Amino acid sequence: MKQSIKRAAVLGSGVMGSGIAAHLANCGIHTMMLDIVPKELTKEEEAKGLTLEDKTVRNRIASQSKKALLKQKPAPHTTKKNLELIEVGNLEDDMERLAEVDWIVEVVVENLAVKKKVFSQIDKVRKQNSIVSSNTSGISVERMAEDCSDSFKQHFLGTHFFNPPRYLKLLEIIPTKHTDPAILTYMKKFSEDVLGKGVVEAKDTPNFIANRIGTYGLLITVRKMLEGDYSIGEVDSVTGPMIGRPKSATFRTLDVVGLDTFFHVAKNVYDQVEGEEREVFDVPDFMKKMLDKGWLGAKSGQGFFLKKKGQDGSEILELNTETLEYEERRKLKSPAMEMAKQEKGTRRKLKALVNAEGDRAGDLVWSVIKPVLLYSAKLCGEIADDVLSIDQAMKWGFGWELGPFETWDAIGVEVAVNRMKQEGEDIPEWVENMLAQGVSSFYKQENGSFYFYYQGDYKQQEFNKKEIHLKSLKEKNGVIKKNTGASLIDLGDGVAGLEFHSQGNAIGLDIIQMMNFALEETERNYEGLVIGNQGKNFCVGANLAMMLMEAQDDNFMELDIVVRQFQSMAMRIKYASKPVVAAPFNMVLGGGAEVSLPAAAMQASPETYIGLVEFGVGLIPGGGGTKELYLKQLRNLPQGVKFDLTKVANDVFEKVAMATVSKSAAEARENGFLDRKDAISANADHLLHDAKEKVLVLARAGYQAPLPEKIPVVGDAGYGAMLLGAQNLQRSGYASKHDLKIAEKLAYVLSGGRIKEGTLVDEQAILDLEREAFLSLIGEPLTQQRMQHMLVKGKPLRN
Repeated sequence: MKQSIKRAAVLGSGVMGSGIAAHLANCGIHTMMLDIVPKELTKEEEAKGLTLEDKTVRNRIASQSKKALLKQKPAPHTTKKNLELIEVGNLEDDMERLAEVDWIVEVVVENLAVKKKVFSQIDKVRKQNSIVSSNTSGISVERMAEDCSDSFKQHFLGTHFFNPPRYLKLLEIIPTKHTDPAILTYMKKFSEDVLGKGVVEAKDTPNFIANRIGTYGLLITVRKMLEGDYSIGEVDSVTGPMIGRPKSATFRTLDVVGLDTFFHVAKNVYDQVEGEEREVFDVPDFMKKMLDKGWLGAKSGQGFFLKKKGQDGSEILELNTETLEYEERRKLKSPAMEMAKQEKGTRRKLKALVNAEGDRAGDLVWSVIKPVLLYSAKLCGEIADDVLSIDQAMKWGFGWELGPFETWDAIGVEVAVNRMKQEGEDIPEWVENMLAQGVSSFYKQENGSFYFYYQGDYKQQEFNKKEIHLKSLKEKNGVIKKNTGASLIDLGDGVAGLEFHSQGNAIGLDIIQMMNFALEETERNYEGLVIGNQGKNFCVGANLAMMLMEAQDDNFMELDIVVRQFQSMAMRIKYASKPVVAAPFNMVLGGGAEVSLPAAAMQASPETYIGLVEFGVGLIPGGGGTKELYLKQLRNLPQGVKFDLTKVANDVFEKVAMATVSKSAAEARENGFLDRKDAISANADHLLHDAKEKVLVLARAGYQAPLPEKIPVVGDAGYGAMLLGAQNLQRSGYASKHDLKIAEKLAYVLSGGRIKEGTLVDEQAILDLEREAFLSLIGEPLTQQRMQHMLVKGKPLRN
């Protein structure tokens, strides 16, 4: 029987269980979420006259967990509608219903006896072909199912999600010796293609891969802090983005995770290892005192840091590990830190810090990185088969930019090993053998292919067929043309790709020029064009600094030319004779949205945060964004049904005036940024592939460019309605006088000018209104203040 997962069940509705259920629902999978039956009534239930036999009482725990999903931040669901796919129940009344599902995920308490009992019950009711998995992080996957039937064992494995499941890419899959290889292969593909996960196969060892190394690294950092007399704030100022780790660095990460959770994970390894390794997993005394006091981190309101309100606003205090009192947060400053800041890229920054012997920051970085490199090398083969699996687990599960072995390569393996030996460290034998072979790096890249060191030789890295790697593609095939802002690439199969690579992928004249060339080249020689890249964000908007500089120099003629060129580019995208597909992901703001909206279609990543945010810097969209969002909203309306044009205009007015940004691609669809012809990729790594396929589908279907549109506008009446709403906000204190001025300009554009309601106007007329409003606003001193503030502070100014 061919394996297929359409329905699932999650047993356990705690933070992890409900998070997994929400993610499955995000992926379109109908999910039952079951939990234990309460033993006592609440006061509210007693007041309603309910008994322990009532269904609402028996399902209470799972029901409350489902409701709690709506309040969680960050949101575990991509849209509230997805939660309709979660059906609640309990582990007594609904066990037989497990025969209805294709995949059962166990997320009950971390107790072997309890898990065995649950699996025994599942074994009796599951349908023959269903897959069963455990989300455990601390109990042997093999032992859990040792008393179950052969069929159960063949369909059983570990699926260790990382919290929160929606956002963290890693899924560790742990097969047992009994797991059917076909089931393992299916689950890997399903998890990548449907759940959007980065899958790493782990061995059945304590804490598997990421938690084993990540917890070790955190505890090593705590010990080095105490030994070197560093403060918590000093450590976090060094162990974050400066060395390729998340902004939360070390102690902020622990506050987010929760000290109780961290203790549980650390104890799990402590109980199962020996010697020096066991000593590392013995959590320091000051942290035990914190646990006793209930200082767990974010969930309890204080931990390693405490947010305190003062006369001048809120301030963040750090814990003094000796006195357990909170004091002013400190940052570590040193010559090496300043030198590292000048370097480009994490690898160069890291190398600069590690090589700065005798420097306080340099010594700290080396002291926390060295043990992790050695520990990872020692465990390679024990917790995972190869260096690649370990590196991927740390990047996808802990947000490291570089895995341990990539870090080793960045520092220089030979250099690092020589220094380690001088410091009396024992080097794992296989690393010594590798260097003796004359192999000096764990990874290499040749002819666009990636290789990693494996058992005495290099092994080629295999990728999902749906992954396109622009870096390797460019190395293999070169580029058609490039400038400072963008490159035109041959994606294969007759499809061209335009990649942004300016700072922040912000749109300037260089990208506009390359876009125009790309459209011309596509119409001559290609089936279609994909606009996409693999940077941190798709595009954060137009080049704000350039526009502000021109405005401050009163170069309005030049600004007028730039805006006209942007508008012209957007119209060329829309009316190109070959299909243009935009592939937005992460931040798609302002100009990024204006490039995407006119495309023949969008293929969006699940985490697409799209919005026309110009209002926040005192402007309105100038590149056709308001017009295109309005047209998309009109296209989404049912055909042949009368509609209220004013309501559509007001909706667009509100979204632009509030600088609304979608919190997911699913929400972008609800907000009207995506329409029926647009699609969402399940896995962000497959985005370019899916966009390319969409181009080919459109081309093979005989794509024809759209005809120029006449736009129905709300005119005078609609202008007045929109303006009234803005004036009410100002009177209520929610909008400033300058906000009202911007709103007036926006309302004038959306209404089509002072004309009759229902008038059909040309697109160019709206574009002219947009441009005139944009140019008038950018000359305003208050707008320039807002732009300056955004560039310096990275957040909007209310003035």
